[in-house]
Amino acid sequence: MDTTDKELLNILQTSFPLSTRPYKEIGELLNISEEEVINRINKLKEDKVIRQISAIFDTKSLGYESSLVAAKVAVENIDKAVEVINAHPGVSHNYLRNHDFNIWFTIAVPPNSSLGLINSIELLGKEAGVESIRPLQTLKLFKIGVKFDMTGKDSITGKEENKTKKEKKQLPPISEEEIEFVKSLQKHLEVIPEPFKRASDELDISQEEVVNEIKKFIENGRMRRFAAVLHHRKAGFKSNAMGVWAIPENEAEEIGEKMASFKAVSHCYLRPKYPDWPYNIFTMVHGQSKEDCEEILAKISEDTGITNRSALYSSKEFKKIRVVYFTQDLIDWENARR
Repeated sequence: MDTTDKELLNILQTSFPLSTRPYKEIGELLNISEEEVINRINKLKEDKVIRQISAIFDTKSLGYESSLVAAKVAVENIDKAVEVINAHPGVSHNYLRNHDFNIWFTIAVPPNSSLGLINSIELLGKEAGVESIRPLQTLKLFKIGVKFDMTGKDSITGKEENKTKKEKKQLPPISEEEIEFVKSLQKHLEVIPEPFKRASDELDISQEEVVNEIKKFIENGRMRRFAAVLHHRKAGFKSNAMGVWAIPENEAEEIGEKMASFKAVSHCYLRPKYPDWPYNIFTMVHGQSKEDCEEILAKISEDTGITNRSALYSSKEFKKIRVVYFTQDLIDWENARR
């Protein structure tokens, strides 16, 4: 990748233009043509640097329940357990990590789920033959938003203003019209001069109305942002660590805010503790090497004074997709188990 590719990737991740000709606007920012922007994006997709460009919705605001889940699985049973867990349509991420709790996955279930979140997790654990399973739902969200600095201009231990919204508007249940909008906008955005035309045709509204609806969804919190998601290893960030921290309950919110201020922290959550799991703050960090991740976590420890911590590295990726909302697959999965 050359300098223009790297600057392009930064724009796609952080400030994708919401207009009927977004690639033209990106070209103006980079002093290149719309055609060149399109050609570069297509090449970056072919090279597996860009995973997709699409709307990134807020799961909770759509009426879904979701959770990170830690499972303890015997080594000889990992393949079977992964096959069972990955078959659930609501499981979007699944990793092998270096801990006794070795299988880590995320799961989301829709508002019309007959089982609900906790029952779904327990059933998955039973079918997968896990030794122990722990739902780790979000008690407080401090930060969310993966952004890789492709230019190398930012310090890996630098800080930033945390722009994750702390207070969300109380929204009414999602309407049928909004559901149809979600179904259309969660698809990969085409890399053509007018990429919102497909959604415009599907929803029978103008492209300008599609763009305005996206802006409305971002404003009310149903959508986090419209952006590119990268294959982080292909983008040069070959290591990631889930930093977990044991923090006294009365200090958790203050410390969580401090940890979220680090640029290299893409996700920061308060989650429950268990007798066999003492950590309640989770910080996901990415680096070009394990040493980068360790440097970031050491700096966070130094700044906060928290030393009771661990770093869980992913040694294998079993599944990584975006949640696909409002599909029949999950209902069929549940009906098959009645």
